[in-house]
Amino acid sequence: MKVIIVEDELAASDNLSYLLTKIDPDIEVIQILDTVKATVDFFSKPHDGVLVFMDIHLADGISFEIFDQVNINIPIIFTTAYDQYALKAFKVNSIDYLLKPIDNEELSDALDRFNALNQQKGIDDVQIQSLLHLIQTKPANFKQTFLVGVGDQLLPVKTADIAYFFIDTGVVKAVTVQDRSYVLDIKLEDVEEALDSSVFYRANRQFIIRREAITAIKFHFNSKLLVDVHPVCSERIVVSKAKASDFKNWMGT
Repeated sequence: MKVIIVEDELAASDNLSYLLTKIDPDIEVIQILDTVKATVDFFSKPHDGVLVFMDIHLADGISFEIFDQVNINIPIIFTTAYDQYALKAFKVNSIDYLLKPIDNEELSDALDRFNALNQQKGIDDVQIQSLLHLIQTKPANFKQTFLVGVGDQLLPVKTADIAYFFIDTGVVKAVTVQDRSYVLDIKLEDVEEALDSSVFYRANRQFIIRREAITAIKFHFNSKLLVDVHPVCSERIVVSKAKASDFKNWMGT
């Protein structure tokens, strides 16, 4: 069985490769991809892979951006540290959704599901019900408070009070609805994974914005979008052409 791994953390891809070959020595990892761009390029050309293991967060964006640019017509098993993307995964040819750290038994079950699907040549009600069960039973685990350093103390800032997060000269900051800015000692990717995706949206590599903070959406050149927020941000918030449709759908939900 020839599989493709889409994962931007070397340790994670190495561990997954090891677990796969431990479960089935006939499994061959034919390609490891770590970015949205590399994955789009790979699937734009002929290949002989039969199954994809795909992380949600990649070096240059969210893996769901891949499906706006290229068709992946083989089954996908998503791997991620958080579970808020299960519904999205269900919509893009996913047959399973594994939470990190990946459990050997759950991985084996996922491979069994793929083999059963491969024999049936299509996703049947069993797979659909399995994913729906996962979506309904996995409890949401969203971050309610961020601890920020202010002088010589740590201050709890409620997630509900934050209007947007952004990267400023390499530093992640949170801006509250009261227009106060705090430095976070965490990567923006980790912030995104800790948030409720129905409330916050990763507009681009620099910004995560709260729905209620958005005051206007304007058309920009090349089918991009410009987003205005409150409190006003000195940086332009641009949603790419590839993400524009997803963003508008998110705003309309």
